[in-house]
Amino acid sequence: MKTRTNRQLVPLSDRGPLRVMFVTCSMPVGGAETLLVQLMRGLDRNRFEPELCCLKSLGPLGEQIACEAPAHSWLWKHKLDPTILFRLENLFRRQKIDAVITVGAGDKMFWGRLAAHRAGVPVIASALHSTGWPDQVERLNRWLNSITDAFIGVAESHGRYLVETEGFPAEKVHVAPNGVDTRRFRFLPASRAKLRAELGIAADAPVCGVVAAQRPEKNLHLFLESAARVNKQLPQARFILVGDGPERESLEVQTRKLGMRNEVFFLGTRKDIPQLLSTIDLFGLTSDNEASPVSILEAMCCGRPVVATNVGSIAESVQHGFSGYLVEPGDVDAMSKAWLTILADQRRGRQMGRVGREAVVKHASLDRMLHSYEDLITDIYQSKCETKSPQTADSNLTVAPDATEAVAVAIQRDVEQFADETARHTSQSSDAHADARQPADGQPDEQELVTPMG
Repeated sequence: MKTRTNRQLVPLSDRGPLRVMFVTCSMPVGGAETLLVQLMRGLDRNRFEPELCCLKSLGPLGEQIACEAPAHSWLWKHKLDPTILFRLENLFRRQKIDAVITVGAGDKMFWGRLAAHRAGVPVIASALHSTGWPDQVERLNRWLNSITDAFIGVAESHGRYLVETEGFPAEKVHVAPNGVDTRRFRFLPASRAKLRAELGIAADAPVCGVVAAQRPEKNLHLFLESAARVNKQLPQARFILVGDGPERESLEVQTRKLGMRNEVFFLGTRKDIPQLLSTIDLFGLTSDNEASPVSILEAMCCGRPVVATNVGSIAESVQHGFSGYLVEPGDVDAMSKAWLTILADQRRGRQMGRVGREAVVKHASLDRMLHSYEDLITDIYQSKCETKSPQTADSNLTVAPDATEAVAVAIQRDVEQFADETARHTSQSSDAHADARQPADGQPDEQELVTPMG
């Protein structure tokens, strides 16, 4: 098996920009993917040259990035394809990558880090955006802790979660708070009037909206149940859902059953998010699972009050009673009551909106997120320059701190033997799989780790 390559690292003061590869499955329209687009666009080009690697299709956001930076896709030929390890390794070597950052858990986190290690990439990090599914980190991914320089959380409480629940070494956990472009996301009164007219919504109608991928964990059925309750007391209220996904059809069926086809608007995937957020009076997030959703930061930045489920790190963004309200997940009664409180008192809503925007500008700007990533990458790279090499070529993959050396060596042997043996088998049968590439479905497979998770 090819061993890890040592690289002679050139100090930052004596070299050009660092080449940074972001590894994910695909780039459909979603919160984490939008953040990645903003991150890649915002990195200082005098110091960094970002590239994108999608194991599957680029997806709509990946196609946008491909017009601005090198983008690589379809490295995964089919589901049972461990030869991806060698394709990734060759890609990293060919592009002379200085830092690999995997985005999300599952396959991309495993294969991206292992390939980066084998290719001698100096900086190896994993950015995670959720608590639990779809970013639950399985056992085999934890086996690669020792070759990972950093695990990146999106909020302080998310960082604690990565240590206390996922079991990552505290000294390797860093927080790069999610951020939004405070210049782009602001209240646009002209857009509010224009879009309301286009949708047929009265200028003075109270409107609650949400921007979210229509997936099960977003629990948008709760959004519609809450809308139905609010509509009984505020018949003039209207409700907007921006986004798409596998739940779209069932949500439309529920809307018809609730008798709210004229009150609920499904707008699908949109690019004019600041304009749409200006159109609503309240942002309602009903997710069962989140870390630090960028959607609520965007809404707050546009001066919109937020009512959200108290999950993940949302309480760090939404100040209960000041910039919005927090309710327990699944509580339709509390959710609808909080909506009514704000929609029935627009003065209260405007005051909460002002508080929310001030908080985002101060604590959750895009510039702050960019600086966090830039500093982390350069600090790790510079620290490697001050040692003999990023890691020695024969360094072992280790497990938890209390594991014996024998267990660590056995894990390395099993992982590498699995990759080599399966790669040889797959290579022998490659002709049979020549036509096995599956078309993009627009959704990354977050938990398809093909290695033995246990």
